[in-house]
Amino acid sequence: MNRLFVENLTVIDFAFLHPRRGLVGESWIVDVELAGELDEQGMVFDFSSVKKIIKQIIDETVDHCLAYPTDAPNLHVIDAAQVTLHWQLDDGSRIEHYSPRTALCPVPGTAINADTLGPVLIAAIKGVLPGNVEDVELTLRPEVIEGAFYHYVHGLKKHLGNCQRIAHGHRSRLKVIRDDARDTQLEATWASQWQDIYIGTQEDICERFLENDIPYLRFRYQANQGDFELLVPEKRAYLIATDSTVEWIADHMATQIKQVHPQCRVRVQAFEGVGKGAIAER
Repeated sequence: MNRLFVENLTVIDFAFLHPRRGLVGESWIVDVELAGELDEQGMVFDFSSVKKIIKQIIDETVDHCLAYPTDAPNLHVIDAAQVTLHWQLDDGSRIEHYSPRTALCPVPGTAINADTLGPVLIAAIKGVLPGNVEDVELTLRPEVIEGAFYHYVHGLKKHLGNCQRIAHGHRSRLKVIRDDARDTQLEATWASQWQDIYIGTQEDICERFLENDIPYLRFRYQANQGDFELLVPEKRAYLIATDSTVEWIADHMATQIKQVHPQCRVRVQAFEGVGKGAIAER
């Protein structure tokens, strides 16, 4: 048996539902290993095909989607042309998500983690591999981050691709520089404030209401993939006046920090998942 491996094949940026944390943005690096007999080229599978085909399957299955555990007792699904998810949280509050089916990734089990999502991806990948490939192994792993990071969820209604989906997310680090010195305390403060947060655009709010003494926000917009709607407890959302692109997120951070430290030069490097992001200076 021969094995082929590709490390850092791609990064999955997605969101998932958790009974305590609520909506969680996540970024997992994907490593893949294929086992099988060598073909007429002396290969298990051509490297260029591995990268292209497997990445495409992963992108279509879960990337920029909301993953949900189909067997969770606190989940109720209304399956129609548009799918509605009702998710009850441990603290008595709730989350509702309404979207096209393509914005969702159903995962068998009662929780979303690498052990439950991995088999879903492996099954999809095996369906497109040549016959000489007998086994597939995936490793889904978070980026190793020294310092502050946060998990956030958002949706970009003006985006023409999958970023328009109202609940996808990222696990992101950040760097804050004040007068040429890194400010790890400010980084930790922002990361704590935005841990497991939904970054929403003010103009997308269509409803505010109080239910069982819990304030809620409902976001709604139409994009080229369909209609999207999200209900979250107000305490789990952070509102900004702009769209929630990483450029605007960096801009917002830098502006807020500059207001508190007007005499300082401020530079914010905000990441969107792994290895990419935006910089704002004030």
